[in-house]
Amino acid sequence: MKFILASSNKHKLEELKLLMPDVEILEANMVEVDENASTFVENALIKAEALYKENNGTPILADDSGLCIKAFDGKPGVKTARYGSKEFGRILESSERNEYLLKNMAGIKDRSASFVCSLVAYFSPNQFYTVTEEVKGHITEKQTKGGGFGYDPVFYIDEVGATAAELTQSEKGKYSHRGKAARTMNKLLKNMKEEI
Repeated sequence: MKFILASSNKHKLEELKLLMPDVEILEANMVEVDENASTFVENALIKAEALYKENNGTPILADDSGLCIKAFDGKPGVKTARYGSKEFGRILESSERNEYLLKNMAGIKDRSASFVCSLVAYFSPNQFYTVTEEVKGHITEKQTKGGGFGYDPVFYIDEVGATAAELTQSEKGKYSHRGKAARTMNKLLKNMKEEI
């Protein structure tokens, strides 16, 4: 089973290849889309539909994920990747975005948050499957060192007792929102393939 990934993020491509060994995932020349929906599932579908049309009906794998902070009423949510862009007039680098978030959370006691991932396997406009998973945690007081990308240095996973940046690739695949969603989707697609 072969899919084109609706993302130009090489970290995400490599992560999903490891997490979904039963399907082949190809890199895409991602088209620009306006992710203007109010939910993660809808945004993932927007990306999938756009790339599907550009690739003559090849199945698409698309995701949308984000950070939902309790003290911010679930924001930045679907606007996670663009957090701070309006205030700074440009898309921020990950470390800048993390520092801006920590600044905005200064003095806030309830730092609970969750990372959400909606993953879509898109076969056609009338046949697609969606999986949504989350991981609970909280926002740290400062950035930690380690690997990962995005908000990993400031997102502490309660279940593990470490930030996402401090986890190995294998640990991150086990505990992260994307890891959970990808493993569930991999099982679903594997079962589909076996039934055909």
